[in-house]
Amino acid sequence: MSSPSFSAPLPMSVPGSDDAPSPPVPSAAGTIGTTANGRRDIVVGVLAVQGDVREHIATIESLGGRAIAVRRPSELSAVDGLIIPGGESTTMDKLSRTLGLADPLRDLIAGGLPVYGSCAGMIMLSDVVADPSTDRSGNPQQTFGGLDMVVRRNAFGRQRESFETDLDFAGLATTGGAAGDDPVRAVFIRAPWVEKVGEGVEVLAQVPAAETPRAGPSGGASDSASGASYGGGTSGTGIDLDSVARIVAVRSGNLLATSFHPEVTGERRVHELFIRMIRGEA
Repeated sequence: MSSPSFSAPLPMSVPGSDDAPSPPVPSAAGTIGTTANGRRDIVVGVLAVQGDVREHIATIESLGGRAIAVRRPSELSAVDGLIIPGGESTTMDKLSRTLGLADPLRDLIAGGLPVYGSCAGMIMLSDVVADPSTDRSGNPQQTFGGLDMVVRRNAFGRQRESFETDLDFAGLATTGGAAGDDPVRAVFIRAPWVEKVGEGVEVLAQVPAAETPRAGPSGGASDSASGASYGGGTSGTGIDLDSVARIVAVRSGNLLATSFHPEVTGERRVHELFIRMIRGEA
């Protein structure tokens, strides 16, 4: 399997105390106009508290959309859809609460705002994290929720175990030179996977069992409650389990999530799918 080639995520600056967030505005009121060809113009926000914000903005703009960085609750009212980028889910959790974004985002997601989360963004959209980080007081990390599923953080391994592979991905359309049924080149960087989905969650892509880490003593991080382990470390259970296919892309209504980073490979069809979702075309 080839080594990944991608640009490093861009750390975003965080407003200081003299740049306090405006009061929450829990309204997905984005201004969709009409372009000359009759298609609706859209504004896509990218949550910019931390993570690879620049790459998502560039991908949306390459598809003819307008993208803006969202750092304050007041800026949510200007968007028709939101991207939660890759980065550190624990940092996103803390900063979004500090900046007053967490509660308005939960309200907007529950109200039907289209949202796409990649990697850490997938974790932030999940209702349940199987292995949440905890703060110094022992409180587990929080998510925005919305997707009825269970995710496991860093499930494919650590940074040095990042990898690329080709995936079959349902629901894509022909975009540029790529046909809708062409494989997606997926980059996994300390990526999560989905362990369980609810009835309303559609599985769009999976990493085949042959390309998934074994879930045994030479495989993953252990689940202390069950004694099981899940890729990327030593479990110490003494049990060897066969690899299984792992869910890495899902959709439920207006919510879309991937474990991988299409924004770092030049793959535009996932973002194009998200734009069609915002427009009500997919």
